[in-house]
Amino acid sequence: MASTHVDSTSHHDPEVYHQFETLEQQNDSYIVGMWTFLVTEIMFFGGMFFIYIIYRWSNQDMFYRLHTELSWPLGALNTVILLLSSFTMACAVHHATLKNRKPQQIFMGLTALLASGFLVVKLAFEWYPKWQHGHMPWYWDWPGHVSSPDLLQVPGGTAKMFYSLYFAMTGLHGIHVLIGIICIVILMYLTKIKSILVDSFLPTEMFGLYWHFVDLVWIFLFPLFYLMPK
Repeated sequence: MASTHVDSTSHHDPEVYHQFETLEQQNDSYIVGMWTFLVTEIMFFGGMFFIYIIYRWSNQDMFYRLHTELSWPLGALNTVILLLSSFTMACAVHHATLKNRKPQQIFMGLTALLASGFLVVKLAFEWYPKWQHGHMPWYWDWPGHVSSPDLLQVPGGTAKMFYSLYFAMTGLHGIHVLIGIICIVILMYLTKIKSILVDSFLPTEMFGLYWHFVDLVWIFLFPLFYLMPK
C-alpha cells in the first residue's frame, strides 16, 4: 500500500495543487471563481448606476448644466489611458501563456504605469480643483466658484446629489484601479522570483479579466458624466 501511494504521488503534475485532482479541474475552479466575483461586482456597480438613472431622469436639465463643470478632455484622456492599459494587459496575458517572463513583466509594468497615470489625472487635475472650489460633498460651498452663470440657478441640493454620485462612482472605480495596481505589483514580484503560484498563466489571465472589467466600467462612466446630450 505504501509503495502504491509513493508511485501515485511521484506522477502528480507539479502545476496541480493538492486540493485538485486534475489540471482541468483546477483551471475550471479559477475561471468559475473569477466570473462569480465579476458577477458580484456587476451587481454592486449596477445598483449605483440605477440610482444615477433615477436622479438624472428626475433632474435632466440641472444635471446637464452641472456636467459642464467636468472636463471632458481630461475624461477622454483617462479613457485613452485605460484603453491602452487594456492592450498592455492583453499582451502580458499573451506572454504569460507562452511563459515569456521578461516581456510579461514589461507589459504588466506598463499596465501599472498607465493605471497610475489614470489616478494622477483623476486626483490632481479633476478632484483637487473641485476641492478648491468647495464642490466636494464633504466640503461643500455651493455655488462657490462656477464657470457658468447658469449654474447659479441650480439648487444646492441637486448640485450636491450630482457631485455625490460623481465622487461615489468615480471614487469607487478609482479604488478598483488602485487595487489593480497592487495586484499587478504582486504578480510581477511572484513572476520575478519564479513562484509556484504563477507557474500557470491562469493567475495572470484571471487578473486580466478583472482589469478589462475595470476598464469597461469607466467606458460607461465617461459618457454618463462627461458627455451628456443637451
